[in-house]
Amino acid sequence: MAATEYARVDASISTFTLVHNFLALITIGLLGSEEQKNAYLADMASYKQVGCWALTEPSNGSDASALTCTATKVPGGWQLDGQKRWIGNGTWADVVVVWARNSETGQVNCFIVKKGTPGFKATKIENKIALRCVQNADMVFDRCFVPDSQRLPGVTGFKDTNKVLALSRIMVGWMPVGMAMGAYDMAARYVREREQFGTPLASFQLVQERLARMLGNIQGMWMMSWRITRLSEEGRLTHEQASLAKAWNTLRGRECVALARELLGGNGVQADFLVAKHFCDMEAIYTYEGTYDVNVLVAGRGATGIAAFKAPKARRAAPDVQA
Repeated sequence: MAATEYARVDASISTFTLVHNFLALITIGLLGSEEQKNAYLADMASYKQVGCWALTEPSNGSDASALTCTATKVPGGWQLDGQKRWIGNGTWADVVVVWARNSETGQVNCFIVKKGTPGFKATKIENKIALRCVQNADMVFDRCFVPDSQRLPGVTGFKDTNKVLALSRIMVGWMPVGMAMGAYDMAARYVREREQFGTPLASFQLVQERLARMLGNIQGMWMMSWRITRLSEEGRLTHEQASLAKAWNTLRGRECVALARELLGGNGVQADFLVAKHFCDMEAIYTYEGTYDVNVLVAGRGATGIAAFKAPKARRAAPDVQA
C-alpha cells in the first residue's frame, strides 16, 4: 500500500523504495549468510546505507540469463569483470548486489560490492524522460576484487534470481495502481473545472466514458494486486501469477494515464499538471522488472506448460520478398 501511495504522487520515490528494499535488501535477507545479514540489514532497513541490484547488462536485458559479467576465483576472494546497465540507485548506492557468472562452473553467483571498491565505477545515465529522480547507472567492473565473505552463499544458480523477482513484482504490480489513481484524480478534477461550449467537460458523455473506464481499470488492478499479495503471504504465489499481475497492471495502467492525458487536451503534455509525468513514468514501469512481453510469456508458460521465449530452432526467417 505504501508503494501505491508513493506512486500516486511520484513513481520515482516508489521505484527507489523498490530497488532498495525489494531487490537489494531482500536478496541479502533471503540468500545471504548470517554474518552478511548482521552486517547490512539493520543499516539498510534504516536507510543509513542505500542498496542497488545489478543484473541487467548492456548486451542483455530480457535475456537476463545470458550474463557476461564474470566472477573468477582468486586467492582470498573473487575478481569481477564486466559491465551492468540501467541499475537503479546505482550512482549513490553504498551496497551493490551484483550477479555474475562463475568463470569455472558457468553458474550464476551473487556478490556484495561496497561503494568505493577499487575496480568498480558507476556513471549516471543522462537524458531520461521517465523516473527522472531515480539515478540509473552504467557500471564497470575491471578486475574488481571481492573477498570471499561478500559472496552470497544462498545463490547456487540463475534460478535464485526468481526468488527475488517474484517478490519484487508484487510491489511493481501495486505501482501502476497508484499511478493510475493519481492520473484519475487530476483528470477528474480537471474536467469538472474546465468548461467548453459553456459547460464543464465532465457533462459530456465521452468524457464520462473515459472516467468510468479508468475507474474500472483501477479497481481491477487493485484486486489483482491484492490477490497476489495474499497468495504471497500464504506461501502459494507462483512466478507465473506474479508475472501475470505485473503485465496486466502495467498494461491497464498505461491505458489509464493515456486516457487522463487525453482528457486534459493540450494541458496533458505540460509537466505542471503531473499527468504528463505519470504518462512518461508508466513507460518505464511497463518495461522494467521484466517487459510486458516477457511477463505474459511467463504467464503463458504457466497456462499451457509450454515455454515460448525462444523461436523453435526449425523456424527460419522468411526470405526477402521483392515487390
